[in-house]
Amino acid sequence: MDINRISSQEITNLWAHYIRETMAVCVSKYVLNCVEDPEIKTIYDFALKLSNQHIQILESLFKQEDFPIPNGFTDEDVHLNAPPLFTDNFWLTYMYGMSMHGSSLYSLSFNTSSRKDLREFYYRCVNDSMDVYNMSIEILISKGLYEKAPYFSSPKKVKYIKSLSYVANVFGNQRPLNTVESGNIFFNLKKSTLQKGLTLGFSKVCQSNDIRRFMENGLKVITKHIGIFSSILTENDLHIPKSLDLEITDSTIAPFSDKLMLFHVGTLFNMAITYYTYAAITSMRADLIVHCETAISRDFKILAQFTNLMIKNQWLEEPPIADDRMKTE
Repeated sequence: MDINRISSQEITNLWAHYIRETMAVCVSKYVLNCVEDPEIKTIYDFALKLSNQHIQILESLFKQEDFPIPNGFTDEDVHLNAPPLFTDNFWLTYMYGMSMHGSSLYSLSFNTSSRKDLREFYYRCVNDSMDVYNMSIEILISKGLYEKAPYFSSPKKVKYIKSLSYVANVFGNQRPLNTVESGNIFFNLKKSTLQKGLTLGFSKVCQSNDIRRFMENGLKVITKHIGIFSSILTENDLHIPKSLDLEITDSTIAPFSDKLMLFHVGTLFNMAITYYTYAAITSMRADLIVHCETAISRDFKILAQFTNLMIKNQWLEEPPIADDRMKTE
């Protein structure tokens, strides 16, 4: 076994990372051109430098492996002179949310890499994303914009579950949420409010009617999920995250290409499935598991629409495929 030969998982990690990173460059360039808050500018300037550094390393790795560099996104996908579509506070919350997504994806790439140079690269990427997260959350806290998950009183003693009704009671009175369940719901709601805000803003400025309809369909699904999971917290007298809908401006000029906006929203639906899956397997109330499974099913339907549109517009780059070992020539 040649440990230095790049594996299918490793090349997939690099390929997907490159596409996401080039999108991040476009977003950071636009934000730096329209935000006014100097602290937020500092975060995006830092994030842009990190993205460019990552892209240089990725391109070097592709050349080293004699692998074609993906097209990803370019300056053609960002309109730097477009007026602000979102407020400065929205972009601060956006960076906070995207740094969490980055940490998760980089950690997965690290854990599925065996080559030392790739592990070192993704170790660095994980730390880079944590630096961005720390910067963004500190500014959110300093501005009074950070929302913590609900508080619970400390238990007086250790308890054990004595009845299956703790888990299996779907009908009738439900037991109160435990800390795991409420934390997952609140965490996912924060992501959903960001996802909804971004999708709502993009839906106003899409050039393609097909993509606008996709955004509108996506909004209906996100809104439904927010309503269901918010009501569960409210029923337990727990607070819910604030909406970001008011952080969208009245601009009707697109800051990005339809391709980038479609890809970005599709990526967020993909990530949402991951978080709903985690919430489902860690929940101990059957009704919550059902809600998460239903949310995953709805998101898969939106992802199918996303894939069809990407293929229809010839925007979906083909990932690396396995060698044809039955081929004789």
